[in-house]
Amino acid sequence: MRSQFIRTWAVLALLVLASGAWAQSSPATATRSIATLKVKAESGDASAQWTLAFLYEAGRGVPQDYQQAAKWYRKLAEGGSSFAQNHIGFMYNQGLGVPQDYAQSAVWYRKAAEQGDTNAQYNLGLLYQSGQGVPQDYAQAVLWFRKAAGQGDADAQYSLAYAFAKGEGVTQDYQEGARWAQKSAEQGFAAAQHSIGFAYHVGRGVPQNYAMAAYWYRKAAEQGDANSQYSLGLMYEGGLGVPQDYAEAYFWLDLATSGKLDGIKPDDVVSVRDGAASYLTSTVLLQTQARARKWFEDHAAKTLPQ
Repeated sequence: MRSQFIRTWAVLALLVLASGAWAQSSPATATRSIATLKVKAESGDASAQWTLAFLYEAGRGVPQDYQQAAKWYRKLAEGGSSFAQNHIGFMYNQGLGVPQDYAQSAVWYRKAAEQGDTNAQYNLGLLYQSGQGVPQDYAQAVLWFRKAAGQGDADAQYSLAYAFAKGEGVTQDYQEGARWAQKSAEQGFAAAQHSIGFAYHVGRGVPQNYAMAAYWYRKAAEQGDANSQYSLGLMYEGGLGVPQDYAEAYFWLDLATSGKLDGIKPDDVVSVRDGAASYLTSTVLLQTQARARKWFEDHAAKTLPQ
């Protein structure tokens, strides 16, 4: 859900930046501008409504006020904007400026989804998958994921891949699951990169290919995916798809020990990492540990909020 929100918020920011409505030279001028925007918005001016919705949501030029933001998004949504319909659906989903209400969230997501809004199609699929605001229905979830995936949405492609791999709402089909995971992976979605890497690793839905497994694990590992870091470390330790290299194995396993692991015990990762360390000289071990620290520093810098 967060990724959908970030994309929505970023587009709104561009709209407001383009209008220049909030970039005023003084607080007094800004106050007059907001008052003018409100008059225009109340008269039905969509551009002013968009600007006010964003400014209140972001707290730009006005105190942050989700209730006011929701008010203007609702007006836009009632006017038929699929973008606003999806966003007010999100606000109901999260309880931002309105009471949290999954049923209302589903109503607005559906309005936008039926207009072809990709984000809303994906979000509605999530509600059907979890049974929030609608009866849980995996087939309906797949229907909406498929619509969004067909428009190139990486999140939806991954969700569709998961549905085929698990047989949720569709007949289990590892080949079809791998196909959608690959599409999502090619767009840079880390979870999908790990998924297709695993598929190549074990030969599930694709021919077993350790080199391809290592390739996709690396893509996800470089984005900070701890499970992929662990898997890539194992491949270097065993020389599967890559030359056997205990320093590389240690490096990736060390990164994995500090990441968010899913289904893997941290103690098991530490054990394998320390086993790789036993093959290294003290000099190489220190160099590798320093490299891992540098990776953490660089990665933290890249992911700090702007």
